[in-house]
Amino acid sequence: MANILNIKTSISGENSISNQLSQRVIDQLLEKDPDSKVVVRDLAADPIPHLEIEHFTASRMADDEKNDVQKMASQYSDQSLRELQEADIIVIGVPFYNFTFPSTLKSWIDSISVAGKTFSFADGTPKGLIKNKKLYLNFSIGGVYENGLIENMEFYLRTLFGFIGITDVEVFKIQGTMIPQMKEENFSKTVSEIEALV
Repeated sequence: MANILNIKTSISGENSISNQLSQRVIDQLLEKDPDSKVVVRDLAADPIPHLEIEHFTASRMADDEKNDVQKMASQYSDQSLRELQEADIIVIGVPFYNFTFPSTLKSWIDSISVAGKTFSFADGTPKGLIKNKKLYLNFSIGGVYENGLIENMEFYLRTLFGFIGITDVEVFKIQGTMIPQMKEENFSKTVSEIEALV
């Protein structure tokens, strides 16, 4: 039995290709382990506020040191960290908006990137503290790009998650979702990759 954390970021809901790819990954995981539990964090429907100084400060304090205002300020980070720490597998849908991923995903990343909780410089070098987790990134891109944009976005996410200790990463990508003559064929190819590799 595994705990699966499904991070949704698309504003398109059920029509979202990234959400559909994530669901295919989860379906494959559940087929192999039907007793697994899935927790859904929909950042499009329930976004985490962008990082502010109150949130930044409070999220880095010990719980027993926080006053009521600080507890309120750190609630998003506390919940996100708890869900991440309890998960064995993280599945993230990554749509492509204006040449990058949604800002809601960046807010979630900011909420889990906490010194002393997900990474440490205690011995003078960075060390990731989140261990033994599998990450699936499911990219959905409306156009077709060969200029390194998608690779840069993937590199950033791999680097970030590697920094906090998550290095077992599988990436699935589909381009051309806004091009009718390409969409179905490319979607089928990506689904086949998921079925073969998950």
